[in-house]
Amino acid sequence: MEKIYLDYNASTPLAPEVVDAMQPLLNDYYGNPSALHWAGKPVKAFLHKAREQVAQLINCSPGEIIFTSGGSEANNLALKGFYFKNVHKGNHIITTKIEHPAIINPCKFLERIGARVTYVGVDQYGRVSPEEIEKAISKDTILITVMHSNNETGTLQPINEIGKIANKNGIAFHTDASQSVGKVPMDVNELKVDMLTIAGHKLYAPKGIGALFVRDGVELEPLIHGAGHEHGLRAGTENTLLAVGFGKACEIAGTQLGTKKQKDLTDYFWKQLKAAFGHQVVLNGHPEERLPNTLNVSFVRRIGQDLLDAVPQLAASTGSACHAGSIELSPVLKEMNVPEEVGMGAIRFSLGRYTTKDEIDIVVKALKEIL
Repeated sequence: MEKIYLDYNASTPLAPEVVDAMQPLLNDYYGNPSALHWAGKPVKAFLHKAREQVAQLINCSPGEIIFTSGGSEANNLALKGFYFKNVHKGNHIITTKIEHPAIINPCKFLERIGARVTYVGVDQYGRVSPEEIEKAISKDTILITVMHSNNETGTLQPINEIGKIANKNGIAFHTDASQSVGKVPMDVNELKVDMLTIAGHKLYAPKGIGALFVRDGVELEPLIHGAGHEHGLRAGTENTLLAVGFGKACEIAGTQLGTKKQKDLTDYFWKQLKAAFGHQVVLNGHPEERLPNTLNVSFVRRIGQDLLDAVPQLAASTGSACHAGSIELSPVLKEMNVPEEVGMGAIRFSLGRYTTKDEIDIVVKALKEIL
């Protein structure tokens, strides 16, 4: 069995077109984009084009895109930057219990310095209720942050409905769309968000690059102070090489959003697993409102990591961790009230642009042999 990669939610390979787009920056264009001479001007043009490509994918203006080192930094800038700049208006933040650590941990940090954070729960599918978000609003609420899709289950959140609630109440709204951008259509105006996080390495761009959409009029305090790079919100000479790769990846993603290939393959995978294992395999997450590439399943009364260890050529992720013989479910599965005998067998298969039907068949066959 050759190596099979089904962990695209963790990271994606570089698209060949992305590598080609970055090549000139490795060889010929080395100037500082802030410099006004012959070496800096073309690099600034590369950077501007990349910003336009990212903006086009999510339907905003290039001036609303702030390049960061990735999704984690973008989330930190959104939460901390907004809190530090707007705490005089109130100190209350609303989020969910299933957010990525890049949201949960900044919230915990802000709590240590005076913020009040409400963590809203989810239903059995991992989906938050807009009504519960609205109930949590108080006169001191200044920010709501809810992930666009969950990285483990792929469940899509009702972002548009929450955005309407935030807008009606005059509250800023941020969504971590790291897992969603490039997989499903993304329009910041339809979503009614004020800030949105993108991570490059989730959509075939390099690691170490990402962006935060910041709607015009939203004020943030920079986390990195210095010169006026990135509209004064992120000091430091821009990483033009990675930004160019990121921009190209966004351009490609915009042309491939209509493809049914990944969803068809994911649905085929689930049908094959169900046919092979029946009630021994359970779907975690929403059956329909989820990312087209994500399949989180549990093999009942099995241990997910043991199954993956038995197929070392397969790259996928588990939904539980083993500690000294005991099993600890992921916080996401816990919040969904997944029983331990089910959750301990959770495996997240995330498909990508280069996944084939033959690979799916090989994985199902290998799991049959083990089980």
